[in-house]
Amino acid sequence: MNELPLLEQHLAATVPASREQRAWTPEDGALPSLYISHGAPPLLEDAAWMRQLSDWALDLPKPKAILIVSAHWESAPLAVSATPAKTPLVYDFGGFKPVFYTLKYETPDAMDLAQRVAAVMPDTEPLHEHRSRGLDHGAWVPLMVMYPLADVPVLQLSLPTHDPDRLLELGRRLRPLRQEGVLVIGSGFMTHGLPFLKREHWGGGGTTPGWSSDFDAWAADALAKGDVDTLSRFASQAPGMPFAHPTVEHYTPLFVTLGAADQPDAPVRSVIEGYFMGLSKRSLQTA
Repeated sequence: MNELPLLEQHLAATVPASREQRAWTPEDGALPSLYISHGAPPLLEDAAWMRQLSDWALDLPKPKAILIVSAHWESAPLAVSATPAKTPLVYDFGGFKPVFYTLKYETPDAMDLAQRVAAVMPDTEPLHEHRSRGLDHGAWVPLMVMYPLADVPVLQLSLPTHDPDRLLELGRRLRPLRQEGVLVIGSGFMTHGLPFLKREHWGGGGTTPGWSSDFDAWAADALAKGDVDTLSRFASQAPGMPFAHPTVEHYTPLFVTLGAADQPDAPVRSVIEGYFMGLSKRSLQTA
């Protein structure tokens, strides 16, 4: 019995379109950098959210490669995931349907991208490759929807700190890769107060907790203004804290995204808005 009918319907609808997607060329100029609220595996059963992610990907030229920083890999010094093709995924979650632990996303070899990432890092920041570590769900869940053919090399970069200034600098280092057709993504969740969700927040008709909507509105306003300083002071100034982010790893990848932009303090466009089980799924695209 098929346990993921919506995912199969999505693949049937989007794979032909993905095959027709125009590949990036140097004439396109730099790709944007993205911040994605990635969702847990049940995203793959949410038809509306899958359509939003799919349409977003199809609005962009198909990248030559993808470099993604996920909330689910906090590691310093900096490290990258395994580069060989078809490296097995990391199923870093619990309590979901057994089928989610069988999904595969077998992407091509990413050694060329790993070498380019190493080349833009300072000599004082050597890059370690975790040769057995595949993509975690902060990477493969959204990318399975956005690039379902799994024909784009994907490399995951660890999140080495939560300091906004250091992450902005990391993003700045990655900025030249966008000119080469690399899509740079920070993957988190705009609000992530899982311990504070209640039953009334779950499901399609659930309510949104005030700490989630307040934080989201604050972030949307600062992003629309390009106010990086305000965004950096989230821990002390954002409404809804610390409930919106009792731990901050789902928010801080945003600063890699902003740092990789041509102008980190330029207004940022929200591509996806709304809530999933009370959490803000706001996702962004820089210039």
